[in-house]
Amino acid sequence: MEYLIVFLVGVGAGTLGGIIGTGSSLILMPILVIFFGAQHAVPIMAIGAIMGNFGRVLTWRKEVNWRACAAYGATAVPGAILGVHTLLALSQHAIELALGLFFISMIPVRRWIANRRFQFSATHLALVGGPVGFLTGIMVSTGPITVPIFTLYGLERGAFLGTEAAASMLVYVAKVVTFKGLDALPMRVVWQGLIVGMSLMLGSFFARPIVLKIPPKKFKWMVDGLMLLSGLSLLWAATR
Repeated sequence: MEYLIVFLVGVGAGTLGGIIGTGSSLILMPILVIFFGAQHAVPIMAIGAIMGNFGRVLTWRKEVNWRACAAYGATAVPGAILGVHTLLALSQHAIELALGLFFISMIPVRRWIANRRFQFSATHLALVGGPVGFLTGIMVSTGPITVPIFTLYGLERGAFLGTEAAASMLVYVAKVVTFKGLDALPMRVVWQGLIVGMSLMLGSFFARPIVLKIPPKKFKWMVDGLMLLSGLSLLWAATR
């Protein structure tokens, strides 16, 4: 029953993520933490995110901006590796508390970044990639930050969704490889991650016709609501 719930929620989360470029982990993380624990939820979500982002890349493969992806990934990948090492040094209670506070704090941060009126270059992507990658290594997902980062580069709709997914996939591959190298990736976690990943990939394909009809900006309040609910759920888990 737990796996069925995770799969069904994952399909919905993948569809939402495929529409607005983020939101999948915000929906899934509280459920994964409750069912599997915070320490395992992070690598599970990392494996799932690789597959979910791969599905998004396939969907928008003709519009991916590989230059932007390479510039961001050049610093985000080593940042994520350092973040994983930091994560494994923390207690489960600290992880749950940090994740909850992070999701809630990202609501004003995301809006502040989105309201800036300047254009990012490839150099800017490289400069922000390191710290954002480090946060991704610890905090599961920084989609609320990467969404405005790649839109500030000038990417929209399919080009944005495909490029952000390709760059994020690089970061999550680095995370999973690091978890494996540190013996923090048992086979049970791998199978759980594959289940999450399959559901996210399926949702990504469902999202394409919706993206072509509905402007992503209409979902900004939904993203903030998801971040608030996910943050509160994780804070509740931390106090159990």
